[in-house]
Order: sequence, then C-alpha cells, then structure tokens
Amino acid sequence: MQRFVFDLTITADEWLAYYRGAARHVVATARDGRRVKFAARHLQRFVTRGGVRGTFEMVVDDAHDLVRFERVGPAGR
Repeated sequence: MQRFVFDLTITADEWLAYYRGAARHVVATARDGRRVKFAARHLQRFVTRGGVRGTFEMVVDDAHDLVRFERVGPAGR
C-alpha cells in the first residue's frame, strides 16, 4: 500500500470547474514530493461554501485502487 498526505486549497470559484464537469481530476503534490492524481468526486463531501481546504490522506493498494481518502486536518504543516 502507498500513503499520500497532501494539502489542498481549492476556492469556491475553482471548485465550480469540477462541479460543472469541466475538470474531472485533481493533481496535488504530496508532502514527500510525489505527485498524485485522483478523481475530484472524492472531495465532494469536503466542499464548503469557501471551497475545499485541508490536509488529506489518500491510501491506495498495490494496484493503485483507492483504499481510503480522508481529511486529516486543516491545511498546512
């Protein structure tokens, strides 16, 4: 399994592109420098009026299938 921890800040205006289907994937840089790409739909439950903000953890199995995706804290280290 692989674990990715990354910080995200997506404003409400930026989120509209995902909501409208103009963008389907989010690309982020994990704290260890790896780039991670995932479906924007995984963030839907974390969207507020201000957008999406926080520190997230994503765990994938050896086949790169999603095992867990959760918000683990506010943005920043």
